[in-house]
Amino acid sequence: MADPLTPEVSDRICAHMNDDHADAIALYAKTYGKLPDAEAAKMLSIDAEGMNLNATRNGETVPLRIPFDHALQDSEDAHQTLIAMVKEARTKK
Repeated sequence: MADPLTPEVSDRICAHMNDDHADAIALYAKTYGKLPDAEAAKMLSIDAEGMNLNATRNGETVPLRIPFDHALQDSEDAHQTLIAMVKEARTKK
């Protein structure tokens, strides 16, 4: 059974994404955050409605809020949604 999206689950998801999928986070910033010149990004939090990132562009930190296309139900929904978003973003490159 998947976990509800509590602040603790958000922290766990963000740590995993920042440690293992930094390229995907940068792609979220470029594609969904409409920041094509983002050099890197860090996931700060995730909730049912969207994710908060800090992107780096030209040495500056730019905060971004990226909404999801639906309200997430739980951690498994977050996992599947993040995968779908990166797959879609890769087709738009």
